[in-house]
Amino acid sequence: MTACAIESTAAGDDGRTPRPGCAITVDGSYAARLARRGDCLFPERWTLDGPEPYAVPLPGNQPEEPGTEVQPMGDGRVLIRRPAAGRHIFSLLYPTGPDTGELPLGAVECPDEGTRLRLLPPAPGGEKAYALAVGRRSSAVWQVAGGAFGPEHLAEIPGRCSGGVWLDATGRMLALDREAGGRTKTVVVDLGRAGEVSPLLQIAADSDDRLLLADPDSGLLLIRSDAPSPGRDRLGWGVLGSTLPVRFPDCLRVDGCTVTPFAIQPGQILTPEHCAVALRIDGALGGWVGVWRPVARQIHHLPAPEGWLAGAGRWTVDGVLHLPYATAEAPCAVARVPAPSEGTEETGETEETGRTERTGGVGSAGAGGRGPEDPVEAEGDGTAVPGAPGSCSPESGEPSPQDPPDAAAPRPVPLQQAPLGRLVTN
Repeated sequence: MTACAIESTAAGDDGRTPRPGCAITVDGSYAARLARRGDCLFPERWTLDGPEPYAVPLPGNQPEEPGTEVQPMGDGRVLIRRPAAGRHIFSLLYPTGPDTGELPLGAVECPDEGTRLRLLPPAPGGEKAYALAVGRRSSAVWQVAGGAFGPEHLAEIPGRCSGGVWLDATGRMLALDREAGGRTKTVVVDLGRAGEVSPLLQIAADSDDRLLLADPDSGLLLIRSDAPSPGRDRLGWGVLGSTLPVRFPDCLRVDGCTVTPFAIQPGQILTPEHCAVALRIDGALGGWVGVWRPVARQIHHLPAPEGWLAGAGRWTVDGVLHLPYATAEAPCAVARVPAPSEGTEETGETEETGRTERTGGVGSAGAGGRGPEDPVEAEGDGTAVPGAPGSCSPESGEPSPQDPPDAAAPRPVPLQQAPLGRLVTN
């Protein structure tokens, strides 16, 4: 296996997930990163929606300090976060001929030395941007771009949060991994309801369960949990709103390596198990790319392009993986890798599963899926839930006549406590 040049190896805020080498808008039009020139860092925007990608440097009056973050907006401007003595200063950068224009947005005060603030992943639509401030006992969600009056405090969540995954195409439902009571569980924050918090992922009462990635089209979720192997994290998958098990395929364990999903093929609305998933695989000798589909249960290992902005990439609807990379010869380039044909993949492998409660959750297949039935009975009242997460409220599983017409965003169904079982699937 050919190792790639890993540009970003720093761990994310959960200490487990490596940070990607650049951020890409949800529609794939723009990317932004901190580029290096000698020992200096400066923002750089990539335009990706034309016939050939190209980069626009956006240097300021002085090099950027370590800890600075950048994120592309949908209109081509670049959001920058600069930490400065207990404050985080936000601005929008844009090219103005040979210079860089800068629109100040305001600052978020974090006087407590124990508080960490970072940008959340690019939101759908590209018009707004958000940040997560994690304190000693609570976490706050801020809207830092796209508002009328600068940074706006949206929600306060008890406990220390990490992660950050958008569950819908409107940028309303945000999933966060919350640490409370010694355990980590995923909750969903409804930004359309004043930051209302509800449970989303809880495979077992004593497990640590994190949501790594979600596809709003198919509902496919990628999960990291120690439920099937206490004390040892496993990578698994499920489908939002399904009552079938969370699955933990053996093939997603690569000895001596960290496996991190970073992109899901969109557009597979009724067949989440056929979505191609791109994996970043980091080992002692370097890193490479894996491609996997839930239905196949086999990883295809592929060499990453030299200079890959590791952990960054996106799928097209027709199954082509775009990987941005930068070298001395090609300072702004994208490698296009077709997904392996499903006909070349093997099936038939032992998996461990986590049962969802009948009141909802995530599992191995959604509407139109072909996941096996799970013989393990779940705790709960036996109420089935439709596969479409927008059809019921998280608390009751019943239609909510009190919801106003303009609040009809998809509402995920929480996965509650459930026993684990083992299945051999064919």
